[in-house]
Amino acid sequence: MAERSFKKEVQQLRIPAGEEFRGEGILAITKGLLQAGVGYVGGYQGSPISHLMDVLADANEILEELDIHFETSASEATAAAMLAASVMYPIRGAVTWKSTVGTNVASDALANLASGGVTGGALIIIGEDYGEGSSIMQERSHAFAMKSQMWLLDPRPNLESIVQSVEDGFELSEASNTPVMLQVRIRSCHVHGRFITKENKRPRYTLKQALENPVRDTTRIVLPPASFVHEHEKIRQRWPAAVKFIREKKLNEFFDGDFKDIGLILQGGLYNGVIRSLQLLGLADSFGNSRIPMYVMNVTYPVIDEEVIEFCEGRRAVLLLEEGQPDYIEQNLHSILRKAGVTTHLSGKDVLPMAGEYTTAAMKDGIEAFLKAQQPDALATHAAAAADEAGATSLAADLEALTTPVAKPMQRPAALPMTFHPKVKELANVVPARPAGFCTGCPERPIFAAMKLAQADLGEHHVSCDIGCHLFSILPPFNLGATTMGYGLGAASSSAFNVKTGKRSISVMGDGGFWHNGLTSGIGNAVFNKNDGVIIIVDNYYSSATGGQDILSSRAENPDRATKNPIEAAIRGAGVKWVRTIDRTYDVAKMRDTLEEALTTTTDGPKVIIAQSECMLNKQRRIKPLFNKAVKDGKRMVKERFGVDPDVCTGDHACIRLSGCPSLSVKDSGDPLKEDPVAYVDNSCVGCGNCGEVAEAAVLCPSFYRADIIHNPTGGDRFLAKVRSAVIGFLQRRRAARQTRYAL
Repeated sequence: MAERSFKKEVQQLRIPAGEEFRGEGILAITKGLLQAGVGYVGGYQGSPISHLMDVLADANEILEELDIHFETSASEATAAAMLAASVMYPIRGAVTWKSTVGTNVASDALANLASGGVTGGALIIIGEDYGEGSSIMQERSHAFAMKSQMWLLDPRPNLESIVQSVEDGFELSEASNTPVMLQVRIRSCHVHGRFITKENKRPRYTLKQALENPVRDTTRIVLPPASFVHEHEKIRQRWPAAVKFIREKKLNEFFDGDFKDIGLILQGGLYNGVIRSLQLLGLADSFGNSRIPMYVMNVTYPVIDEEVIEFCEGRRAVLLLEEGQPDYIEQNLHSILRKAGVTTHLSGKDVLPMAGEYTTAAMKDGIEAFLKAQQPDALATHAAAAADEAGATSLAADLEALTTPVAKPMQRPAALPMTFHPKVKELANVVPARPAGFCTGCPERPIFAAMKLAQADLGEHHVSCDIGCHLFSILPPFNLGATTMGYGLGAASSSAFNVKTGKRSISVMGDGGFWHNGLTSGIGNAVFNKNDGVIIIVDNYYSSATGGQDILSSRAENPDRATKNPIEAAIRGAGVKWVRTIDRTYDVAKMRDTLEEALTTTTDGPKVIIAQSECMLNKQRRIKPLFNKAVKDGKRMVKERFGVDPDVCTGDHACIRLSGCPSLSVKDSGDPLKEDPVAYVDNSCVGCGNCGEVAEAAVLCPSFYRADIIHNPTGGDRFLAKVRSAVIGFLQRRRAARQTRYAL
């Protein structure tokens, strides 16, 4: 089950033309697709675009009503190849995935698609996972657009602009016979806003019509000599057609301002942050009116030479705000201006960071440095702002700032945001960063606890990791894993270690990665090359790291997808002989023993352990509503909780070092003879039992206990509770009496 349901929200997709749509960015994108007459949609889940796939899945009924085909693709490469339907036929198709990792996977199909070109509009909606909140390597999708010469849209982050860019993207694709990438940044995916709707459209040409009227054109197939012609087509026909369309439709935007001698050029996706930065400098208001002229590039590739020259001519200096590296656009602008003989000074990464996210703070500092050098009078501020810059932080200073008369129509705020406060910056240097970790009750935690115990017996081994929740094992308290090379590539990244030695390599991959890439590149490769390593496949029933979507091996009943396909059957079908399936990962002792068996067996070939237990986060989402309803209906329900007996706990915290559960904490023992705090299980416990299992498997102290909380108890439950209370009370009183006697 997906982590979030959009069953209610997708009904807004039926809103008729001319009405106001209010909602989230991903819903707006979906509405834009329907308004544009898309014929088919596919994609692969991955933040920040996962919820777009969830919206499309929940809107499947609406899509079917409009004859729109939707698929949850097996990988990004599968999704990209799906766009082949738009090569020969005038059908609009859209696919989506997380970038740049997804674009890496899809690059082969994209290169072929861009070479032959498209007849129908082909739109690739990429969730640009860059900067704060990202979970991947920091790269830009811009390089892929340049490499294959696909056009790249980066609209301003408001719903009206995003929805318009969907329609513009399809039209641009059709006008230039080129696939178009629509870049949606992390914050744009979840930005809220409103726009006026248009009517949903059925595809003007359907997939059914295409199947009934097949078309074949060998000039569109990427095979010599056609492939040589394609390269020239890109430059002589498609590029000029794209430039013409972009200029005529005014996809890029110009905003005027007071300071005519200077200007800002920026990627559309940075617009909101730039306006906020200017507001902090007293150069913009809350409605987006800027005193500095701006050229907003909603299309970042191709760069439109004529528009750049038009904006820069007559200005003394211009600042380019281009997030990330390399500085593709900045180099391009330098070339355009110098070739045209325009002498405008171009600043960019000389005053802005070369790498990293362009936060409001980073852009504010860069713009301020640019203005100090090129237009100092633009930074005139009132006394309160100057005092704030000097470090005044008292309440009196803030009150004085708020009451100081404002001389100009736009002034910087009297008090800067909390993140700019010097004391906050000092605090960040003192408080250590909290490492990411597994959720409370995560079934993957006992796998790595067992691995630590196995290595305590057999020595340390090389461990190759994969993309997914299990990658948290590289951090404390487990500190396992040496590399991660890509989704589903855990086993493949151990392939070089297939040498005769006293130790075997260990590799880990999740069930999502297994079906995405791991079955062929990992398992198939290991079988073919007679790899002797150990492969652990974490089967938690969902693609958990991307939002809990169903996959081939999910246990859920899915009316639209084929689930319940066991991983073990696929592995044995690929030729693996040594396979062990553990259907309860919380059995730490069994996990440890199985892992030790795999590391020491004399059997040749890959050793595969399938560790199965349902993702606790998804399990709680699934069972909590059912549990609460049952309690409300008066049914007897039992909830397990675990705790630590403070009298037994020695305070050495070995259980915490082997478990790392967020609910396992420490507290004061209350005993003056115990200086160290004792272990403590807080109220976030979900009753998985991992802490106790670890303590038992590692032969730690027997301080853990289980308590059953009974809702709507029966008469028998109440009687048993009274008996237990009486016995426990008797034992406690006897113990207290003995302590008193011995104390005397």
